[in-house]
Amino acid sequence: MTTIVSVDVTDVRFPTSATMDGSDAMNKDGDYSAAYVVIRTDDPELSGFGFTFTIGRGNDICVLAARLRGRPLVGRSVEEVVADLGGTYRELKSDSQLRWLGPDKGVEHLALAAVMNAVWDLAGRVAGKPLWRLLTDMTPAELVDVADLSYLSDVLTRDEAIGLLAELAPTRERRVAELSGTGYPCYTTSAGWLGYSDDKLRRLCQEAVDSGYRHIKLKVGGSLAEDVRRLRIAREVIGYEDAQLMIDANQVWDVPQAIEWVGALAEFKPLWIEEPTSPDDILGHAAIRRAVAPIGVATGEHGMNRVLFKQMFQAEAIDFCQLDAARLASVNEIIAVYLMAKKFGVPVCPHAGGVGLCELVQHLSVFDYVAVSGSLEGRVTEYVDHLHEHFTDPCVVREGAYVLPSAPGYSARMHEESVAAYTYPTGAYWAAATA
Repeated sequence: MTTIVSVDVTDVRFPTSATMDGSDAMNKDGDYSAAYVVIRTDDPELSGFGFTFTIGRGNDICVLAARLRGRPLVGRSVEEVVADLGGTYRELKSDSQLRWLGPDKGVEHLALAAVMNAVWDLAGRVAGKPLWRLLTDMTPAELVDVADLSYLSDVLTRDEAIGLLAELAPTRERRVAELSGTGYPCYTTSAGWLGYSDDKLRRLCQEAVDSGYRHIKLKVGGSLAEDVRRLRIAREVIGYEDAQLMIDANQVWDVPQAIEWVGALAEFKPLWIEEPTSPDDILGHAAIRRAVAPIGVATGEHGMNRVLFKQMFQAEAIDFCQLDAARLASVNEIIAVYLMAKKFGVPVCPHAGGVGLCELVQHLSVFDYVAVSGSLEGRVTEYVDHLHEHFTDPCVVREGAYVLPSAPGYSARMHEESVAAYTYPTGAYWAAATA
């Protein structure tokens, strides 16, 4: 029997504010960060790795919460933990004192995501499978057993969920073979950060097109005049026929302002407007969607839990669901959102604009296509070309598509040297910066 001996959590921060990587109208100076979890066992060759994503200050609060979330795992049998991933999730989630701080939202939910991401990584390593393969090898009933369907029975019952998965179960391997050849389509945000100069924007858009991307996203919402100028530059480079342009306001507008601003940018024919208003405003998103059509409305990176997504679907508030692998409570809650999206006919285009998120969401998108949606129509997953060098199994993108990951686990492990250098505030980088 292999035993979990500790759950270690580290505050890791990267100085992305120095180069304006990640800058947008709401978050102008973020330092991409991770509350980084390592589940250690008495087998020196076996650990589980996970994290949740933040942008700097407050990451230490997530670290403390993740330590509390992970404490019940210490002393447990690895075999027991990974044999019942639904039960493990429900046990960790059931701490009523921690739930009081949410429930199912905020720091306590981010912390649960970090720990459960590490548990799922551990399960993949024990099985010798990448996470997407671990999931696609599960039967429909097994997948529903691990999914968190609580508070969802008015739109999705257990029997319905099994039925949705059973539809595609016989043809899963056909789609695996397809993705092995083509990869999963992605779009790039790396060209469009708000703090970049016009020259840099033009150069990066051209590089994206030359690299095979057919979907490019720009940040908007700082100044309408600047947005018009920047979108015009982007369209001059990528054209109107061969590439899609998306725009992202990062929550900065009220509902009437969003409608007016998007209307002013409609000449550039964006595929979607992302996060046009408060991420909690379900009816506001629905009103914006009605007003700006045929431009789509996308949101979800700040979608705090499956119940919010349920209501977004019920209200017909979004055209694209952008769930986040480190804000929802890991795979258990993510599966539930995928199943509801399938039922309501909304494509899922996961958010990945943060350290390590691309490594995670590639697994989720493959799982969706193989086992849930069976479709690539309207589906494209975010890719940001930053910080992958800090991971032992970094995602690989070729010709605008994620290559299927092959290493066991959730691709969440960081190099020890990176963790040592960027641990805040004592790591070598931050110590030198402070000095």
